[in-house]
Amino acid sequence: MTLTLIISILLAGAAGLGLGKFIFAVKAGREKEEAEKEAKRILFEAESKAEAFRKEKELQAKERFIQLKSEHEAEVQRKNQSIQSREQGLTTKEQQHKQKEQTLNQKLEQASRKENELDQRKQQLDRLSQNLEQQEQELSKAHMRTVQALEKVAGLSAEQARQQLMESLMDEARSRASASIKDLVDEAKLNAHKQAKKVVIETIQRSATEHSIENSISVFQIKNDEIKGQIIGREGRNIRALEAATGVEFLVDDTPEAIILSCFDPLRREIARLALHRLVSDGRIHPARIEEVVTKTKKQIEDEIVEIGERTCIDLGIHGLHADLVRLVGKMRYRSSYGQNLLQHSREVANLCATMASELGLNPKLAKRAGLLHDIGKVPDDQPELPHALLGMQLAEKCKEHPVICNAIGAHHDEIEMTDPISAIVQACDAISGSRPGARREVVEGYIKRLKELENMAQSFKGVEKAFAIQAGRELRVVVEADKISDDQSELMSVELSQRIQNEMQYPGQIKVTVIREKRAVAYAK
Repeated sequence: MTLTLIISILLAGAAGLGLGKFIFAVKAGREKEEAEKEAKRILFEAESKAEAFRKEKELQAKERFIQLKSEHEAEVQRKNQSIQSREQGLTTKEQQHKQKEQTLNQKLEQASRKENELDQRKQQLDRLSQNLEQQEQELSKAHMRTVQALEKVAGLSAEQARQQLMESLMDEARSRASASIKDLVDEAKLNAHKQAKKVVIETIQRSATEHSIENSISVFQIKNDEIKGQIIGREGRNIRALEAATGVEFLVDDTPEAIILSCFDPLRREIARLALHRLVSDGRIHPARIEEVVTKTKKQIEDEIVEIGERTCIDLGIHGLHADLVRLVGKMRYRSSYGQNLLQHSREVANLCATMASELGLNPKLAKRAGLLHDIGKVPDDQPELPHALLGMQLAEKCKEHPVICNAIGAHHDEIEMTDPISAIVQACDAISGSRPGARREVVEGYIKRLKELENMAQSFKGVEKAFAIQAGRELRVVVEADKISDDQSELMSVELSQRIQNEMQYPGQIKVTVIREKRAVAYAK
């Protein structure tokens, strides 16, 4: 039974194995056919794509060939055109050259003809000059014979006769001139003396004068002496910052409830006074705040200067003045001439000129305008090496003032010639205003001039930012730019500046030269 079962199993296994092989062979044949079909399909697609790609490349190659051919033809055509244009240009130049050659030949022929004509004329002139020389010699001989004959008859030489004739004519002319001059002088004395007295007296009576003299100090009143310590600051840093920013010397002494501001320049002194007033009122006094307040005060003073100029023009009835001249008129308030306030002096001269012009029958408005502007050349800070009269005339001409006014400004110190009677009136009124008792002080003007020369000399050095003459000119403080001047250079500058002051200026005592170099690094945290 067991053997039969084993045999059956073996037979079944062999049958299954044979059937499996058959099924596998059938399946393998089908897969092979499908693989061959797929391979044929892929090969066909590849051949189709290759054929399409080949045709596309052939088409692109043909298009590129056509494009290159057209570009080549265009280049050949362009070169042909360029060659043709060059040939035409050469032909044109050759024609022009021929024309120029013909023209030059014609000019040469004309020049040769003119040269021949000139030679002929020169020969004619030579002949004429020879004839003239002969005639002059004959005339000279005839004149000599005539003179000799007259000398024999008169018993005098020609020179003696000429001298006697000149003396007689001069005596007669002198006698006639002296008689005419005497008559004119007598008549002028009778009329002019009386008329001049009348004009001057009436002018002085009708003009109001203000007898004010500017000094060189200002007194700043404070409530208590504790404020002095705030103004001085720790180790004097606040007062040093004030002096460096304003150029004014602050004198804090035992004077109760007062600080003295000393400076020759009234404008600087006024800026320092207003800035100190703001600082004391605010209570915050430190170097950064001081610089900020001084800057704002300078801007305020500039606005006030324009306002003063406009108010002065309105008070005097002067209209249409240029804005630059209005500003300079306002700035006169802070300038002085020999101790006399320049604005008051100019107003005084303007009123005097208007009155005199009215008395003499001239234009009073033009005279008043000229009187107000006659010292305008003293105001600019950057004063060139020109007299103030000529500088003022240039400023007036630049602002298109009337020629009569420009001449009056330039001629009031006789730098130029007067061309109008108003110029003489301005000169006379300037002398009247300046020569009245108490008007001017020569010593103050010389002192101010010396201090300005000190500051200008310091500012002429390279790298100087600011320069201030303080302590009545006994000290010169020079602030230099730290980026341009080193410590060693600042020491050398102090020596050179002191030697130059010693060689070029005259001054009493000694002058201390202090060069200050300060480096500041500023950054902002945001």
